[in-house]
Amino acid sequence: MRIIPVNINDQKNISLNHKELYRRYLYSDVPDCFIKAPSFEANTSAGNPLKKLKGVKCPYYGTEMISGSDIVKIERRLDKCMNVKDVVKVLSKYTRFMQDTEKKIFKRFAEISKIAPEKTLPECLKFWYDEAIIKLKLEEFNVLDDVDKISLKLSPENALAVHAKTTRCRQVILENNREDTFKRKILLSSLDDIKPKNTNNEFAVFEKLKDRAVYLPTSGTSENAFIVKYAERTQQEVAKRILRPSIATIEHIQPDSLDGENTIGNFLLASAGANSMRSNMPLTKFIDMFPAVPKKCQAYIEQIIDLIHKGLLKGNETYPYKIQKKLAEESRGKIKLDLSKYKYTEEQAFAVQKKYYARKTGRN
Repeated sequence: MRIIPVNINDQKNISLNHKELYRRYLYSDVPDCFIKAPSFEANTSAGNPLKKLKGVKCPYYGTEMISGSDIVKIERRLDKCMNVKDVVKVLSKYTRFMQDTEKKIFKRFAEISKIAPEKTLPECLKFWYDEAIIKLKLEEFNVLDDVDKISLKLSPENALAVHAKTTRCRQVILENNREDTFKRKILLSSLDDIKPKNTNNEFAVFEKLKDRAVYLPTSGTSENAFIVKYAERTQQEVAKRILRPSIATIEHIQPDSLDGENTIGNFLLASAGANSMRSNMPLTKFIDMFPAVPKKCQAYIEQIIDLIHKGLLKGNETYPYKIQKKLAEESRGKIKLDLSKYKYTEEQAFAVQKKYYARKTGRN
């Protein structure tokens, strides 16, 4: 479940409408049903100790994450940037935080800043737009073609229904009408309107079909989609978009929309981009999309262990064991964390944690 890492409810002089606009802008590629309302702090308060950690790498993507407090400071500097040269100068210090697509876009900006430093970011994107939109359409058609091929295993009636959906998507893509923009969520939600028959294993075919549709490009997974989407945005919007997927957020291992508990034992500190991409997708399917996730999760827990050994995350010494069990459960054994580097056994971790809270509450 997507969660914005900065508590916008604490920002004075921001109306509810502006909060909603901020929320929608940050996760504009995500269906509204996956976005929590602005008031969600109580649901993730158990994750507050994780939010205080810095320098942690995303357990899904492996990139270092940036804190909500740090992003605010950076965005204030970006607000003052007038051209691509200014933006590149500010963001060049933070390339280690950038995720793959954003890093590629930044490199483009860096190159153009050398020959046309006074251009604005939207001007740069518009310069690349014509080529990008052609390539984007081809990316989209490749996925839609695969969806059609998979649908041939359905009953003729449902196969035709799927083709009708993908045909409409192609029409929207070719028309390039900005008032009727094609988005991945449109196809995914429309496929849910088709009811699988209880024959020929249609439910399994539909799952495979939807799994392929998830690969439709978004601004977070495709340079071309990024260029097309943001070519008409403001200088500040484009500049801020480069780092926002790298913000550290609280991720439910078992989505709260699927009855996941709002406890630290169900939380990871994950980047907004990875959090948004996974949505409430089963962890097993997410691993199919990103096979390196188990390895990234191991690196994450080793960082957490190191931070605990340094005296951080006090009162949560059992966290590694809780996460080990939860990830194994949700991944159906695909993620098996090795905690051999942890100095505490599970019993010792519980005792240290119990002692901490006893001392904190004065119950010796």
